[in-house]
Amino acid sequence: MQLPIPDFSLVVLVGASGSGKSTFARQHFLPTEVISSDVCRGLVSDDENNLAATDDAFELVHYMAAKRLKNRKLTVIDATNVQSFGRQPLVALARKYHALPVAIVLDMPEQLCHARNADRPDRDFGPHVVRNQRRQLRRSRKQLRREGFRQVHLLTSPEEVAAVTITRQPLWCDRRDLNGPFDFIGDVHGCADELTDLLAKLDYTEIDGVFRHSEGRTAIFVGDLVDRGPANLRVCEIVRQMVQADTALCVAGNHDDRFLRYLKGRKVTIQHGLEVTVAELDALPPAERGQAQRDLGDFLDALVSHYVLDGGKIVVAHAGLRADLQNRASRRVRDFALYGDVSGEIDEDGLPVRNDWAADYRGTAKVIYGHTPVAEPLWVNGAINLDTGCVFGGKLTALRYPEQELVQVEARARYAEPRRPFLPEDLPPPPPDDRLLHLEDVQGRRVVTTGLWGNVTIREENAAAALEAMSRFALDPRWLIYLPPTMSPSETSQQPGLLEHPAEAFAYYRKQGLAQVICEEKHMGSRALVIVCKDAEAAQRRFGIASKAAGCVYTRTGRAFFNDAALEAALLARVRAAMDRAGFWEEFETEWACLDAELMPWSAKAQALLEHQYAAVGAAARTAFPVALDALAQAEARGLALGDLRADFAGRAEAVTRYTAAYRHYCWPVQELRDLKLAPFHLLATEGHVHHDRDHAWHMETLGTLADADLPPEDAVLMRTPYRLVDLHDSASEADATAWWTERTEAGGEGMVVKPDIFLAKGKRGYVQPALKCRGREYLRIIYGPTYDAPEHLARLRQRSLKAKRSLAMREFALGLEALERFVEHTALRRVHECVFGVLALESEPIDPRL
Repeated sequence: MQLPIPDFSLVVLVGASGSGKSTFARQHFLPTEVISSDVCRGLVSDDENNLAATDDAFELVHYMAAKRLKNRKLTVIDATNVQSFGRQPLVALARKYHALPVAIVLDMPEQLCHARNADRPDRDFGPHVVRNQRRQLRRSRKQLRREGFRQVHLLTSPEEVAAVTITRQPLWCDRRDLNGPFDFIGDVHGCADELTDLLAKLDYTEIDGVFRHSEGRTAIFVGDLVDRGPANLRVCEIVRQMVQADTALCVAGNHDDRFLRYLKGRKVTIQHGLEVTVAELDALPPAERGQAQRDLGDFLDALVSHYVLDGGKIVVAHAGLRADLQNRASRRVRDFALYGDVSGEIDEDGLPVRNDWAADYRGTAKVIYGHTPVAEPLWVNGAINLDTGCVFGGKLTALRYPEQELVQVEARARYAEPRRPFLPEDLPPPPPDDRLLHLEDVQGRRVVTTGLWGNVTIREENAAAALEAMSRFALDPRWLIYLPPTMSPSETSQQPGLLEHPAEAFAYYRKQGLAQVICEEKHMGSRALVIVCKDAEAAQRRFGIASKAAGCVYTRTGRAFFNDAALEAALLARVRAAMDRAGFWEEFETEWACLDAELMPWSAKAQALLEHQYAAVGAAARTAFPVALDALAQAEARGLALGDLRADFAGRAEAVTRYTAAYRHYCWPVQELRDLKLAPFHLLATEGHVHHDRDHAWHMETLGTLADADLPPEDAVLMRTPYRLVDLHDSASEADATAWWTERTEAGGEGMVVKPDIFLAKGKRGYVQPALKCRGREYLRIIYGPTYDAPEHLARLRQRSLKAKRSLAMREFALGLEALERFVEHTALRRVHECVFGVLALESEPIDPRL
């Protein structure tokens, strides 16, 4: 016997002691789903039969049930529950969390209950207890529905219990199995001509009276099909036929709900456009009118309050829906979905006062809604209003998903006058900007869920350090859509005089099962993130920033790269001009791009570091060592036995000379734009796309075309990054790349970065390191000190551990990609910042910064 229950519900087992409730619960539900009053008595008193602990036990039962229901988990209450006063708090709890209360009644024969209790030595109560419980059950069994239980299932014999199979049914709003693609369509309000225009623009074709898309897309209507417009019945028929043919879904709007109540003969005030719809219906011939009423009634009555789609990523509701109401069922959920967050007051225009729920929305799902007309759709905290007032002479709007592209058609006429002026300048002020970061969004310990790495924990102390850095030094946070990850070096080399060598990097990836890697030259510059927009209007539209430079350049810690705004604007203009010549905007169908790059010279950003650390060491050594060597020479001339002391000092002096030469190689004065060199190596993201699905060679060549388009060539600012592809099963290929690395590093180059040829590469144990840096001997002299390669120092440095560094690199890499994916999906910027802030926080973990 199939016993269906909603997959989100509060299941209350009802039955006398010995009726088999606990056994039934164990057979049909997970242990974590069942909350037993007996177990709770044991938890609070160490005795499951201690009746004196009943009040405390049920307080615990209700508390645990509340926590599960809050997190949308099916919950089963295993207690006798035979008295109405014991069930009432449970029904109230289900209503509070918008779960459906379900009663499963086990009304077993009294003798069976006695026999079962007799077999349990801990049940020493008399037969009168079961007798009273069954009497109470019989008295209240018929009133369970009146108490608020949406489903009541009655089992009256052991045979019926044994034959039961529990089937869990998704709520009618739960369509997480539908993944799209979708076309969400805003409030139509009887504008049939505009609807057919929009469907045609979306590539839907009418075939046998049903609009279908050639690629199988699904149209989803956000409600308010009727009232005010000229062809309400025609709109309903179009949508009804599409819904019946499974080419569309539709949620109920408040106007649709009121028209339904009229069709059912309920008392409804004929106003706010309903009079237009009713007049259309009354104008039909009697026979047609009767059939239309039945068809319309059945169709509108079947419309649900909201849908949850695409694995929970999308929620569509006519007036929107708070996160705590999504994928739940109650009258409160339906009222909110139809009318919004109304205060119960009426404004001066005679309209309900509605609280702006979207301004405070913090859910992870995108919410598509309508209800209140707006001049243009605007994403706010991951929610977008598609009602652009077509019936008032505005537009009919659709949102393509997952493309997140808006498609609109102009109204053919102004069919009704709005209660409020519909001109943009006369509309209420726009909702608060969701692109601002709030303290509560980043404060304290946090867990950020990423698609690549699962949950990434941000410790409170690291968050505090990041908050200090971001609040004091970061540029406008609306630009901060990405921070790059740290990078681990290759394993330590055992070759004489070397700490790092390409062989270890190749061996790591080969051990992970990869066949090919790419080696990119590591420029000795500073990491620079470049966001460039097609024009200032694009910067305003996409980032909400009025920027004459139409972009920005920032460091790996979110600080503005340049103190000179004119120089930054000139660099961005140079990049933009190259993109124009290369046809970049047209090729990627975008108005903005985010690039990961190296900006040279190193001294352009690290001047203070050079002056106060590296140059100071070099200057002090150059002053001290000649004097020390002269003194040692004099002492040796007087016959003092110095052993190897003079040779040691001479070696140190030579090391300092090489140290100074190493950093000088990457320093030159910057007076104007032509003195800079920008080497982009990742095209991170453009509108609607994060480019982690393309291999690294594609990135290098795509960005190389921008360097080729930089004019004039003799003063080029953009430059290609040299690279090599290496076959890990070909020793000659590895030898060629190693020779290339040796040649570059001996000539003063920093080294190279070794990456899997594909952006997201999986090895034998999951995702592998996205990159390993392999630095040259002279560059490491800057990092570890002038004499780091002395045998005694090198032996100590070879003991370095990379485990923590590599874990950090993977977590930051996952957070960075998650931030970009959220941004291109038009997620609220606070959720993008959650990831960006996480990268900055992880940077304060106690890991050797020289790695």
